[in-house]
Amino acid sequence: MDKSFYISEIDEKIFARIDGKSYKKNCPLPLEDLRYLHVLHKNLNGKTKSGELICNERISAPLIEIFEKLYAASYPIEKIRLIDEYNSDDELSMRDNNSSCFNFRYVSFTNRISLHGYGLAVDINPLYNPYIKTVDGKKFIAPDNSADFEDRTKNFPYKIEEGDLCCKLFAEHGFLWGGNCWDDEKDYQHFFIEKGIER
Repeated sequence: MDKSFYISEIDEKIFARIDGKSYKKNCPLPLEDLRYLHVLHKNLNGKTKSGELICNERISAPLIEIFEKLYAASYPIEKIRLIDEYNSDDELSMRDNNSSCFNFRYVSFTNRISLHGYGLAVDINPLYNPYIKTVDGKKFIAPDNSADFEDRTKNFPYKIEEGDLCCKLFAEHGFLWGGNCWDDEKDYQHFFIEKGIER
């Protein structure tokens, strides 16, 4: 493993960055179940960038391997920053095309804890791979600046497609993809490990 790719426990310094943000006071997940990941990734121009994620310990080793292979293949990911840099605001993070994992929050339009709240879901290049759902006859797209990327027949940068390297690597490690899981919604950015019915 490249020394730039590593896993560590959540120490005091890291906790200070997430306390009250992604790790909210009512988060039921023990801090000991989370891990900090440092990775490298390349943007669309092939420039190497440093990335940080926090995830569930259960998926930490698979994620390191996935991101190592994506980096080796120059698969473009624009940003991988802790969502705490956006004050844990999912919309702001997505609008900035930031790829992220852990954030204690609820599934949209429900009172169920999101798989992101358990650190078991990863969103990749979310601006270009939106979440789309129709609620009470009204279409909802997140982030709200991603309407240009709803039509998946178009070609554009950072687009995730079934069978591409990103989908393939996540599938090899037991992840499901929100782009082909449900009839009532599409979540093209979203890769997750099942835990009950949460998304």
